Amino acid sequence: MNTITTNTDMITTMKDNYKFIHLLYVPTMACNMQCKYCYLEDNTKDEWNKYKALETLVYAINKLKKSNVIPFNISLHGGEVTTLSTKDFHDLIKYISSYYKDNKQLIEENGFRVGTPHIKTNLYNLEKHLDTIKEYNVSISGSLDLPLSIHDKYRLTKNNQKTLDRILENIKLLEDIPNKKKVSTTIFKEHFDLDKIVEDIKYLDKNTCLDMNDFNFMIGFDYNSNGLLHHITEEEQVELFKRMHEEFDGTNLDSGVNGAWFNEFGPEYCTNCDNCGEKFFLLEKNGDIYSCVRGQKNKDFYYGNIYQDKVETILNNAKNKIFIAHNRQPFNQECAECRYLYLCKTGCPFVKNAYKSNKSYTCLLQQELYKNRNYQEDEYNDESVYNYISKMHPDRMKEYYPVRPNNEYKSLEELINEDQKLKYIYDSNSFILEVDGKEYNLESQILKKTRQIIYLTEKSKIKIYLKNSLLNEVCDYPDNNSLYIMLLTGDLIKYGDEQRTKQAHIMTHQVYKGVLEKNNSSKEGFYEYDLTSVLKEYYSYISKDKPNNLFFTTNALRDYHYTKQKNNAYYHIDAINLPFQNIEFYYLGGLNND
Repeated sequence: MNTITTNTDMITTMKDNYKFIHLLYVPTMACNMQCKYCYLEDNTKDEWNKYKALETLVYAINKLKKSNVIPFNISLHGGEVTTLSTKDFHDLIKYISSYYKDNKQLIEENGFRVGTPHIKTNLYNLEKHLDTIKEYNVSISGSLDLPLSIHDKYRLTKNNQKTLDRILENIKLLEDIPNKKKVSTTIFKEHFDLDKIVEDIKYLDKNTCLDMNDFNFMIGFDYNSNGLLHHITEEEQVELFKRMHEEFDGTNLDSGVNGAWFNEFGPEYCTNCDNCGEKFFLLEKNGDIYSCVRGQKNKDFYYGNIYQDKVETILNNAKNKIFIAHNRQPFNQECAECRYLYLCKTGCPFVKNAYKSNKSYTCLLQQELYKNRNYQEDEYNDESVYNYISKMHPDRMKEYYPVRPNNEYKSLEELINEDQKLKYIYDSNSFILEVDGKEYNLESQILKKTRQIIYLTEKSKIKIYLKNSLLNEVCDYPDNNSLYIMLLTGDLIKYGDEQRTKQAHIMTHQVYKGVLEKNNSSKEGFYEYDLTSVLKEYYSYISKDKPNNLFFTTNALRDYHYTKQKNNAYYHIDAINLPFQNIEFYYLGGLNND
């Protein structure tokens, strides 16, 4: 079985080993409003007086860049960004603008578009920052409740004052500014009056400077609304989608209803990755880092602190915590059968945990959108499901192993049966790996039906047990034979004349029979060798994003494998990848589980 890798769900790793991430920055938790469904609940006050908004962002960017982690996008979020003083707001926007200019070539060379500074705002205090917005072409994403008639019921100030009239007045102040300006709305059951929503979209399009083709619908989830608001059903979500298309297809808002309005539920957004902990990060002014606005202030989605933790620790925590979040609920068989898993990836891990669900809370809406936009059902769904399962639910890989089609040439199993010397190369009882006291029987990677993936930290204790008799097999001089260990990093390179993309080989380690015989073994019939110190020498060279690979054989069996490849074309085809007993592992460094 070939080692399966993908780039779409990892932190994007490009040339020169840079990693590109999307960074949301929260320069203040303070907010001038108290929306009834605010995900931050009572946290919208700024208690970080000892931290300076610009200093934290500059410190974080510099520390990330020293570890080759490059934010390709920096957006300001809150709290409410516009509650900042005019000076703090200006200095932040100026820095972000300069950052984009200074890093434009690097970001664009690696496939990302460089934009302008961007803020997410409730629009209530916008007027005091207009000069900075004009100067640096700041793009604006505001929030309104539709229908507008109930906006003031749920979006009030902390003094319970209405907000809609002032927000609409502030929007008028943007009329002569060429900057991008848009709004989004969150739909709960209490908002579900489609006639009025249609009416208000037309009103905003006709009477404001907002780009209503760049408008966004969001579906509210009611885990923290104190019973005041309730989520709409999946059927109602589809009804919303269809009604908007009935009203706006073929109109001046056609590009919006077929684009931005529902893009949050398409593959363009954050859910189209196996593990979003490898792409998206939210940084608060005190240095705390969370998954995103949904996971903000939730300990299960807290990754560490930029002032206190190593970048490597934060990245590993992010990957590990999102993996754990996806595994709190079992994989849903419906996701394996719908043929859109390659786009959906089972949805947001935060919302799945909030609802104790194992699939996306907008599943039917997403399927409707995929069909509407002519996304094809996956022709290779079995392989895509297996790829996803192998990374996010490795305990269930055996259930989803793709069935191999019949081939005209002999199978590997037939070749092994015909050549008894080969059986020692593929024997599943010859090697046992022990990691922190847990044992793993190793199998050949091209015969086994599941991928074994384990997690190592800098404190892991690793031993390998080799069956005593194996050093005598296919070998005329056993005293010259050795345990043969290969370490491959998950990072890929192109090898040889074929220019075949493979994992990079970074270490070969041999231990001869005489050494193994002098080591005490705790397992009868096996040699024992402690790998802990050997692997530690190479942790700084292996992949931190992708599974690395450890292979075990003997020197004599390795030689016989390559001899067989030269002499038998069928064997060469079936065993073109390393056939030896192996295990894959993620390296988590000094993992911080706080």
